[in-house]
Amino acid sequence: MERVGAGAPAIDLLSVQNFAGSQPHDQFAWLRTHEPVHRHAEPGGPGFWAVTRYDDVRAIGRDHERFTSSPTIMLEGAAGPAGSAPQQTDEHTMMLTADPPLHTRMRRLVSRSFTPRAAEVLRPRIAQLAARIVDQVVERGECDLVNDLAGEMPSFVIADVLGIPLEDGRALYHHTETLHASLEVVGKEAKRDAQREMYAYAKRVFAEKRALPGDDLGSLLANASLDGRPNDEVDFYLWFLLLVDAGGDTTRNLVGAGMHALFQHPDQLERLRRDRVSLMPTAVEELLRWVSPVVYMRRTAVRDTVLADTPIAAGDKVVMYYGSANRDPACVLDPDRLDLGRAVNPHVAFGGGGPHFCLGAHLARIEISVLLGEMLRRLPELEPAGKASWMPSNFIF
Repeated sequence: MERVGAGAPAIDLLSVQNFAGSQPHDQFAWLRTHEPVHRHAEPGGPGFWAVTRYDDVRAIGRDHERFTSSPTIMLEGAAGPAGSAPQQTDEHTMMLTADPPLHTRMRRLVSRSFTPRAAEVLRPRIAQLAARIVDQVVERGECDLVNDLAGEMPSFVIADVLGIPLEDGRALYHHTETLHASLEVVGKEAKRDAQREMYAYAKRVFAEKRALPGDDLGSLLANASLDGRPNDEVDFYLWFLLLVDAGGDTTRNLVGAGMHALFQHPDQLERLRRDRVSLMPTAVEELLRWVSPVVYMRRTAVRDTVLADTPIAAGDKVVMYYGSANRDPACVLDPDRLDLGRAVNPHVAFGGGGPHFCLGAHLARIEISVLLGEMLRRLPELEPAGKASWMPSNFIF
């Protein structure tokens, strides 16, 4: 925890407690005004630059020549727990931590599965899944909104896309929860076990898709080549981990935290219930801005540079805080007001453009709108049954 000046809030963007229930918007607001590129201490590490203004966050995300995604987009480091699963090497790279032109070639392998047209083709199936999910809880009288509703949809959809059983998608979702949780809370052994289980499952899928390929993304990746080299088991695992992990983040956390926000703003919840169909498109965008399901992404300075009049040294960690950027008045007018009808909303919940703009943004929007619509239609009296609990993470909200 840091005290940075008289009248300033204590600045601590590492404590998971500061992300329980809401992102630390008082800290973000002070930083945007006084230290938009703030040097943040890091116990056991060299520290990092916390970037909180909208324009700076957008600029970093689009500038891979000054700010690289390698070796990792996480604060904790590139390597996972020793012995848990294969890690990235010069030969094996996850798309999320690659820069153009390699990133461009990797993205091209899978981009056709996530275009707006491809996402729309899946809409009827997503509607079927939404009905199935709500069917499971509609007569129970009580449910866990995240596990029983919000978490089910992306688990099922990514399972369909990859060509694996729906129930396996649900089990994999629980492993990603462990991977996203703070190391201090869940411990190295739990993270190691989650990675080991993910790798073991990916190995089986790789072998199956090689032996009997089908018309699914898992088969495509198991049998694809990049730069003349066929994907091997480790390449497939890194793709599998990325798709299962990232494929659930936005939908799961947006629906869960978005409903929590609507419960706190009953006028907006009632507005959406009354005008569910026509209001849903702008409501989804506003909830994405308000919640900002992915808290941050890290980059590493490629060379000595300057950002917002602040010198940045080569090798420094530079962290983009999307939740702060989305509450910057440079993003929208009156940013601390939840307005489901907001017409102009250039939020950065999906990364703010550039090479790393979220691959699954179109699919996530459909999942969110269909599931929320089904929930509001068939669960008109949905309300909190108790106090919400929050995943112990400063990376995923």
